Amino acid sequence: MDTAVQPVSDETLMLAYARGDGDAFAELYARHRTRLFHYLLGQLRDRSLAEELFQDIWHKVINARGSWQPEAAFATWLFRIAHNRLNDHWRAAKHRPAAPADADERTARLADVRTPELLADEHIRRQQLQQALAELPTEQQEVVILRLEQELSLEEIGQITGVGRETVKSRLRYAMDKLRARLNE
Repeated sequence: MDTAVQPVSDETLMLAYARGDGDAFAELYARHRTRLFHYLLGQLRDRSLAEELFQDIWHKVINARGSWQPEAAFATWLFRIAHNRLNDHWRAAKHRPAAPADADERTARLADVRTPELLADEHIRRQQLQQALAELPTEQQEVVILRLEQELSLEEIGQITGVGRETVKSRLRYAMDKLRARLNE
């Protein structure tokens, strides 16, 4: 007899939270906080700004709990909120700010502690990748981050960004071709 307990789905947790179950929210937060924060940090390249938007997004989740319906996966809904919040930020700023001068050092501090040689090699590769990513159009950057870092499906990315699956696929293909060419220079 299989007595393994199946984890409660995100959607079930969100419905429980809407009914007032604070523990359900704590579980949702624990499941998604790291991926969401890294998505924001990858888009913004500014830890304090990423933290600010991170808090805004969770406040939106809290405020929407009473009207939330499981029409899409919770993670898709959450990242759609993040996508919209980033769009609001960029629209308000009227430009995409340059990465801080110490962005690579900040990113390196988040990494696991390893040998100095590995860290130095990784730092160089990360610098090259960040530069190549920064040269991509914003739409292509976003699909690369959502696909490779967040491991979302093409359909989920399409729901988050508001475009069709084929558009996501095309953006991802063009982005990867540009990244390969740039990194092979």
